[in-house]
Amino acid sequence: MKQGSFTIGENINIAENVFLMRLYGDTSDITRPGQFVNIRVGSAFLRRPISVCDCEDGVLTIIYKIVGKGTSELSKAQIGEKLDLLTGLGNGYDTSLSGTTPLLIGGGVGVPPLYKLARELSAQNKKVKVILGFNTGKDVFFENEFALLGSEVTVTTVDGTKGVKGYVTDALDLIGGYTYFFTCGPEPMLKAVYHAAATEGQFSFEERMGCGFGACMGCSCKTLTGFKRICKDGPILKKEEILWE
Repeated sequence: MKQGSFTIGENINIAENVFLMRLYGDTSDITRPGQFVNIRVGSAFLRRPISVCDCEDGVLTIIYKIVGKGTSELSKAQIGEKLDLLTGLGNGYDTSLSGTTPLLIGGGVGVPPLYKLARELSAQNKKVKVILGFNTGKDVFFENEFALLGSEVTVTTVDGTKGVKGYVTDALDLIGGYTYFFTCGPEPMLKAVYHAAATEGQFSFEERMGCGFGACMGCSCKTLTGFKRICKDGPILKKEEILWE
């Protein structure tokens, strides 16, 4: 973990209440896709944990949705402003288990961390398949960005206004075979994927966090291998250790 000052280079609206922010600073502690940063926003007591969408050569990209006061304030931040970040948080995805044809499944704001993952898997000459799930067509983002990486992309929307009508699990039978899966999204989606997927895989979980680096124990959850802190031992858990309660 490292604390540093980052300069905002871009902060733009890319979908319904969804913003993309590019930040410039020391990204050396971000070593795996699926890690997250913890951002100090205004005078708020607790930082805001946000997944890393991409990171390369001192440029950090995050995507966030306005869900409260903190993210609303973040959406108003201007180019040139500086933000205090904790970087290198979380364990990240283990790409060594992917096999030749990995499947990435993202729902809503669970999509961003899968982009860096797709980029790294593509660089390893894997045939990457991606399912992106949203509520409606207005919510869809990064479909083209994944396609430009060479990924085979399928979009689902609950109301059917774009792509396959239904949930991400409704697309599983349409995409053909895969060797392993990685997923990130709301817990009901993760639970559905757990029961529907045909292979082993890795899940990225969200929990309310206090410190974000394992000191306060506020985000502990019970697994088949004991209690784990989502911020430090996670947010990535393997399918075989998940205990649904």
